[in-house]
Amino acid sequence: MERAFSFLISKPDGGKRFDHFLREQNLSLSRSRIKQLIDAGRFLVNDRLVKPGLKLKPGDQISGLVPAPRSLEVRGEDIPLDILHEDVHVVVVNKAPGMVVHPAPGNYGGTLVNALLFHCQDLSGINGVLRPGIVHRLDKFTSGLMVAAKNDLAHESLVKQFRNRTVEKRYLAVVYGHLPKPEGMIDASLGRHPKKRTMISIHTRSPREAITHWRGLEDLAYFTLLEILPILAGRT
Repeated sequence: MERAFSFLISKPDGGKRFDHFLREQNLSLSRSRIKQLIDAGRFLVNDRLVKPGLKLKPGDQISGLVPAPRSLEVRGEDIPLDILHEDVHVVVVNKAPGMVVHPAPGNYGGTLVNALLFHCQDLSGINGVLRPGIVHRLDKFTSGLMVAAKNDLAHESLVKQFRNRTVEKRYLAVVYGHLPKPEGMIDASLGRHPKKRTMISIHTRSPREAITHWRGLEDLAYFTLLEILPILAGRT
């Protein structure tokens, strides 16, 4: 459904940039989406198409019409989800092992996106597309928490947090054998294996710095339970 807006500029808002004023109105739209809608003539000042940087004057009349988000070419599926938190902005899911996050060749159905599209009936769209905003991922056979945005504003905030590394990721893993010390650091650059292109290796022609801290939690007969903290995230 389209959303219509109308604002009358008062004295306190005089002198503000057009796009900055819209950002303050709790429209659940990201900065980039607001600019996109202004450029498309969806937000007008005194019924005129203007630039995002226009300085507003008291008495200016803003009218806006946000189009309904387009449907994603992926159908929702009634797949059980282990939801740990949900509000109007985000949903936090404990992804089960064996579930793929995004639809892709070989896995067009049964994914987390399919499940969220069915479950979340209050999505307002990400950049004009009706979809959950997933900004990080877990491998198919890795279980763990995933957070998805329901609107542009939440999506923009999550992207910024992951980019600035203010989100801390912790993993649990079981490894074979026992370690010679209680904790340590792995500092070894990673990249594509030079011959086996589907594998990641420290033997690579295009290394990317990767640092991981590990700590032993429990000895399990022939195995050890570890807590793993990636210091440089974003590495496969």
